[in-house]
Amino acid sequence: MSAPDAVKTALVTGGSGGIGRAVAVALAGEGHRVAVGWSSSEEGAAKTAIDVEAAGGEAMTVRVDVTDVASVDAGFAEIEAAWGPVGVLVNNAGVTGDGLILRMSDEQWGTVLRTNLDGAFHAIRRALPGMVKARRGRIVNVGSVAGILGSAGQANYAAAKAGLVGLTRSVAREMASRQITCNLVAPGPIATAMLDALADGRREELAATVPLGRLGQPEEVAAAVAYLCSESAAYVTGAVIPVDGGMGMGA
Repeated sequence: MSAPDAVKTALVTGGSGGIGRAVAVALAGEGHRVAVGWSSSEEGAAKTAIDVEAAGGEAMTVRVDVTDVASVDAGFAEIEAAWGPVGVLVNNAGVTGDGLILRMSDEQWGTVLRTNLDGAFHAIRRALPGMVKARRGRIVNVGSVAGILGSAGQANYAAAKAGLVGLTRSVAREMASRQITCNLVAPGPIATAMLDALADGRREELAATVPLGRLGQPEEVAAAVAYLCSESAAYVTGAVIPVDGGMGMGA
């Protein structure tokens, strides 16, 4: 583990499993203290914390419902009381609510936008004062290839993830003078519980659309996130980094 003065406090929202868990473990391996944010699965967050500690890191779990400004504020306050300001924020919390747009309800649309886009805004806004004071910060938003290419049956999800690109680049421009970077990682189909819930055969269909011919692994996304949170990425901001097996091809 890094020397104590190099240890930074990181918050990973949606840290109960999948990409969030892999990111938390990767950050721990880079010498970060990791606050594992959760909303619906406290048990999953506890498992992530165990994995973080097994990787040599220090962990805590904190309830952060990113759709609720009061919950976001309370979560940050809990972290700050224990470890000080959050210096690394990874916005990974997300949900889906798929359906053809002709049949998509206002609730399906609103729930996905509130979680995937509004939630990132809430967390970024709360994190920035501490980062501005420190004149340093790393923000990474977890987007999706769907936000770049579109996705039939996922107009709400694709719109939210596309919105994250604009949010990311706006924050990057506003905060560059304070040495705060903001970037986005755009995964393609990743082997997580979200894909496990798909109908039989759909996983294989998705894999077949990927030029590399397979689903990605959460650890492959986490490696990109960890890089963007590192000192080595100090000159990278406003970037959209695909981890999609070639699906987007720079679109």
